[in-house]
Amino acid sequence: MFGSNDLPRALAFYDDLLAVLSAKRMFGDDNFQVYGIDAPSFGITKPFNGAPATVGNGAMIALAAPSRATVDAAHAKALALGAANEGPPGIRGGDGSDFYAAYFRDLDGNKFCVFKTAPTNRPLLPQA
Repeated sequence: MFGSNDLPRALAFYDDLLAVLSAKRMFGDDNFQVYGIDAPSFGITKPFNGAPATVGNGAMIALAAPSRATVDAAHAKALALGAANEGPPGIRGGDGSDFYAAYFRDLDGNKFCVFKTAPTNRPLLPQA
């Protein structure tokens, strides 16, 4: 969940952007909306306490994409909608990495990563 100080503007941004990832509004009211594909996964809200929404330093949401082309399309859509570029699409993590990602900040300054990783046979944890 991220906060917004202009919910109608944020909702217009996310309706267009998240459609690239096949996500849509799932539920909400005049103060918040939650988006997802099969289950709720991302929400945008007016802060419950009534104070202004602020950006968390070091906070970021990462959204999985079904392909590298979708990462490219989501990043391009975000920038076309007025988002700030925080890193163009590309491989991250050095030699041998399969982490393909792009970064941007939404209209309220919240940071996002859209990514695709290739299936690998590598174990997630070192084997004993």
